[in-house]
Amino acid sequence: MDAWIPVTIAAALAQTLRFMLQRSLAGGGGLSAAGATFARFVYAAPLAVLAAFGWARFSGQALPGVPAGFWPWALAGGISQILATICTVLLLGRRNFAVGITFKKTEVILSVLAGWLLLGEGVGPGAFAAICVGLGGVLLLSDVPGGAGPWHRRIRNRSAGLGLLSGLFFAVSGNGYRAASLGLDGGDTLLRALVTLSLVTISQTLILGAWLAWRERGEIGRVLRRWRVAGLVGVTSMIGSACWFTAFTLQTVGLVNAVGQVELIFSLAVSALVFRESITWRELAGVAVLGASILGLIAFV
Repeated sequence: MDAWIPVTIAAALAQTLRFMLQRSLAGGGGLSAAGATFARFVYAAPLAVLAAFGWARFSGQALPGVPAGFWPWALAGGISQILATICTVLLLGRRNFAVGITFKKTEVILSVLAGWLLLGEGVGPGAFAAICVGLGGVLLLSDVPGGAGPWHRRIRNRSAGLGLLSGLFFAVSGNGYRAASLGLDGGDTLLRALVTLSLVTISQTLILGAWLAWRERGEIGRVLRRWRVAGLVGVTSMIGSACWFTAFTLQTVGLVNAVGQVELIFSLAVSALVFRESITWRELAGVAVLGASILGLIAFV
C-alpha cells in the first residue's frame, strides 16, 4: 500500500473529530462560525511550529528554504481554507452532521478540476464520468427541508450553496498547499509538509484574528476562554492538517481527496453515536451515489 493512503485515512479521522468539536463550539459553545474557525488555527499554529522544529532536529535535517514563489500558493490556500471552514461550520448548523460533511466532500470532485486548472494535473474520460455521477449525488443531498419541491429549489437553497462553496474553497486550498509544499527548497516529505503547515497556520491566525478584532469584537476572548474544547480543536486540526499536507506532497490532490471520502463513514458513525441523529433514505442514496463517484475517481484518475 502506498504511504499516502494510510496517511489520508488518518487525516480524515482527525478531521471528523475536529468538525465534531467545532460544531460543539459553534452551537452550545457560544462561538460564531468565524470564532470556531479561528480556534483551529490559533491553537494549532504553535503545535505545528514545534512539530516542524522537532522533526528537523530529530531527523538531522536543515529547515528548507522558502522561495518567494511559495507565498502566493500558501496564502491562496490559507485564505481559501478559512472561507471553506466557515462555510462548513455554518452548514453543520443547518443539516445533520453526516450530510453536512457529505456536502463538503464535493471538494473531491472540484479538486480534480482545480488541479487541472491550477497545476495542469488533468483527468481522463473515466474520471470525468465519475465526476458527473458525483454531481447526481449532490443533487440528491440538496433537497429542501420540509418537502421535495421543484428541482430548482434543490440546488438553489442555502445548504446547497454553502456545501458547494465549501467544496470549492477546500479544492483550491488543497492544490495551493500542494504547490507551496513542492516549491520549498530541500527537506523530506514530512518536513516540507510541517514547514508549509506552520507558515500557513501562522498566516491564517493573523488574518482571521485581524478580521475578528475588526468585525466581531470580543470573539477572540471567547475563543481563549473556551480553551479546553478549543485546544482539542487545535490538536486535532494540527494532526489532521499535518497528514493532509503530507499526503498532498506525495500525491495529487484529487486522488488524496478521493481516498479521504472515508470521512463519510466516520461522520455517519459520529452522527448516529454522538449526536443521535437519523439519516433519511434519500440522504443515504446521495451518500451512496457520491461514494460511487469517488470509487470511479480512484479507478480512473
